[in-house]
Amino acid sequence: MPMNSLKDVYHDQLQDLYSANKQSLDVVVALGRAAKDKELSEALIAGSNGISDGMEKIAEICNAHGISPTGEHCKGMEGLVAEAKAHALEEDFGDDDVRDAMIITQYQRMVHYALAGYGCLVAFANRLGKDEDGAILQECLDQTYDGDRRMTDIATGGVNKAAA
Repeated sequence: MPMNSLKDVYHDQLQDLYSANKQSLDVVVALGRAAKDKELSEALIAGSNGISDGMEKIAEICNAHGISPTGEHCKGMEGLVAEAKAHALEEDFGDDDVRDAMIITQYQRMVHYALAGYGCLVAFANRLGKDEDGAILQECLDQTYDGDRRMTDIATGGVNKAAA
């Protein structure tokens, strides 16, 4: 489909972010299982729940616009997921605290990709006068920021110190 308008870009990016969320979901669950730190594990479980919630909301928006949420494959998140698996799950670690620090690193890289996606979608929805979409996507963006800040607090509150 050619991109002829901001609406076309908006629809494409809704599908792209749905794909990104779908790809990241399983690895976030795996990161949560691999984490030694209880607070980190719980935060990752909450993160996976947030990803699922975001997918549901994006699917609802797509359906309201008459498009399938599965119309794209996000190659950017594909790479980030591969990196998370390689560096946090498949890598050999002599210390669980060091693995936890790497888990946070890889999770936050994926989250920052999602933040960029949600931020752009909010701007597109608002410019297109899709105020209801914008409000829903802003809620997803805010929740994603909250998860990112929580992960930073976990890292600086003890995980990085234990890993050092």
